Amino acid sequence: MVQQHTRRVSAAFATCALAFLSSHARGAEAPAEAALRAWKLSGFGTLGMVYADSRSADFTSSVLRADGAGYTRAWSPDVDSRLGAQFDLHLGAWSGVLQVISEQRPDGSHAPQLEWANVKYQLTPDLAVRAGRIALPVFLGADSRKVGYTIAWVRTPVEVYGALPISSSDGLDATWRWGTGSVLHATQAFVGRTNQRLRNGLRIKADDIVGLSHSIERGAVSARLSAASGRLHTAIGEELIVGLRGIKPAGDALADRYEITNKRVSMVSIGMSVDPGAWFVTAECGRTRTDSLLGGGTSLYVGAGLRRGALTPYAGYAQVRADVPTRDPGLPLDGLPPALAAAAVRINAGLNGFLAAIPVQSTWSAGLRWDAATNIALKLQLDRVRPRQGSRGTLINNQPDLRPDRAVHVGSVAMDFVF
Repeated sequence: MVQQHTRRVSAAFATCALAFLSSHARGAEAPAEAALRAWKLSGFGTLGMVYADSRSADFTSSVLRADGAGYTRAWSPDVDSRLGAQFDLHLGAWSGVLQVISEQRPDGSHAPQLEWANVKYQLTPDLAVRAGRIALPVFLGADSRKVGYTIAWVRTPVEVYGALPISSSDGLDATWRWGTGSVLHATQAFVGRTNQRLRNGLRIKADDIVGLSHSIERGAVSARLSAASGRLHTAIGEELIVGLRGIKPAGDALADRYEITNKRVSMVSIGMSVDPGAWFVTAECGRTRTDSLLGGGTSLYVGAGLRRGALTPYAGYAQVRADVPTRDPGLPLDGLPPALAAAAVRINAGLNGFLAAIPVQSTWSAGLRWDAATNIALKLQLDRVRPRQGSRGTLINNQPDLRPDRAVHVGSVAMDFVF
């Protein structure tokens, strides 16, 4: 169970932390002031409200939500609101971090969950290794995607970051920092696994996660290139797969193609940001692929803004398109007995219902950020979200009267803060 796994991660983190605390204490007795400086407690959060004019689906920032704005309620605080706390410990070559976040979960609760819980050892000034629950280094904002204060817009673009809604994994990583002239490099290799609870008792597991990420910085320019893969296991669509296997032999071939059991998923992404201070431009694109009901697609976004004192007006565009067919002829009906043919029609409709959930969507955004204080930012953002090509896009809780290709207009207000 996720809670049991979380407790195991917490226990492992605590054990490692106590171990190197004891080791440090045996090595030397630090002054009280130095001991206090080794510990740091910080936090962050977003208080937001989102309005969507759809009454046939919910707009949300992640598929790992129970609901959003639109169908469930016109105004929702759960799309962006969260509260997080982080505890850091530094003792020489050893350090550790524990981050807990409370936000709406797929079951509708706001129970706090561990986002990070890891111990790091600095082998050399340039090489470090970590063990525990670690952020997946797949996007530019991998280490801060849940800290709204660090980004100009209200939320990271759903079309791009929604391709990997799971933001951390349990495992190991190693980071080597090096330089070439004025360019700073960071090369990170990682392995791990994740086990995420979805709604209605469903879970999604990813085993054998392995990946490589490379970041560069040179003055106002930063960039990251990442590649990762893993093996997915989930019971999503299980009833459909059982139905397909009941109509042989065509059903077996379709079931083998679409079931999400031991299926390899791969993802690559590249992003770049230019931020000299008075203005900024950021762009990212990525591609995800798995031979299953989840399909795969290519996504991108570009955003830009101007800083004028405490005010930052900004605009952006994002899109995601499917790289696999979003419809399938399904089971052939010719030659089937009437009762079996009727069942095949229902199964084919169910199959195409799943495929229609592979997102094809574009979003235009415009907004304004006001840095009201050194640690508080107020934001207003307007979005025009348009699913395309018969897809339901990234909307959730879709109703039978949902009209694909109809734009959804979204308004968001948020207060981001750090402490």
